Amino acid sequence: MYLEWAPDPALAGRVARIWTNVATSSSTQLVVPDGCVDLIWGPDGPHVAGPDTGPMPVRMSPGDRYSGVRFRPGAVGEVFGVPVEALRDSRVPLADLGVLPDLTPGTMQEALAVRLRETPEPDPAASAIAAALLAGRSVGQVAWELGLGERQLHRRSLRAFGYGPKTLQRVVRFQRALRLARRGVPAAEAALASGYADQSHMANEVRRLAGVPLGRLLARP
Repeated sequence: MYLEWAPDPALAGRVARIWTNVATSSSTQLVVPDGCVDLIWGPDGPHVAGPDTGPMPVRMSPGDRYSGVRFRPGAVGEVFGVPVEALRDSRVPLADLGVLPDLTPGTMQEALAVRLRETPEPDPAASAIAAALLAGRSVGQVAWELGLGERQLHRRSLRAFGYGPKTLQRVVRFQRALRLARRGVPAAEAALASGYADQSHMANEVRRLAGVPLGRLLARP
């Protein structure tokens, strides 16, 4: 059973949600790219789930419990003591990063709030970059609107999100299409509303990012 709720006010500017997931049967949960970084406490202890560029299957047994803090896209900054791109497509034990050594599930939010105060703020342009790409702007347009060269935009995107703006564009477009499809919007309409050339383009991108067709992805809990 998956549940989520808003974070403590001290975290709200950088954390999107707090969540738990308890397995009631043996299953494989499919984690798909969403532009976020998660701090997770699972059966093997705490670890960091970096920004994904493809599907990450998680095998769960009955009774397995996961508790997590999901950062907003581009908001993780230097919280974990390493560049965000070093976490890309990875699941890293928190002990290997040397931060938050005394973390427990019950103190996760409090300890994280302290850690956030100790580290620099993330790039203030990160939210504008993500919003502009979600709105359908090209990478060149985003760079021009922010007064940046495309190389500068790439470097800042890499530092904020863990990958360049073209990958970020693919991820936010995929997530928008997925949200629309889950609301019952027909696939062809969801494709056009999300910035794909057509339904076939969306189908190919969904397979690349999620590893399964859209219909199978929607059927998963």
